[in-house]
Amino acid sequence: MSEQKPEGVRYEDEPAQALPEYAERVLDVAELIPPGRVMTYGDVAEWLEQGGPRQVGRVMALYGGAAPWWRVVRADGVLLPGHEQRALGHYRAEGTPLKEASRAAEGHLPRIDMRRARWDGGDRAEGHT
Repeated sequence: MSEQKPEGVRYEDEPAQALPEYAERVLDVAELIPPGRVMTYGDVAEWLEQGGPRQVGRVMALYGGAAPWWRVVRADGVLLPGHEQRALGHYRAEGTPLKEASRAAEGHLPRIDMRRARWDGGDRAEGHT
């Protein structure tokens, strides 16, 4: 009977698998986003001219732990479920514009002020691929 290992687990004697090319490109864009600014999943897909918000979200979920994952966000500015407090710490440290939640809001968590925090790539947009 062979032992089943959890998905994504690598034993020390196994070679590391190369990161898929699309994932590398998504993570490269995440690294370009300046502190205090954000791009939506759709913005990243549009920047790359490939995939869509769901594909970018999947890449971030699987491979984004070493990248500034908190800078790639939902279009509505809601903090990433399950990671709200960690993300909020990053946003506050970087000075990311936030909209404070009303007392009536569930969880009283702020949202990202997308109008002020969204980054369009600025000068770095030229020559991206």
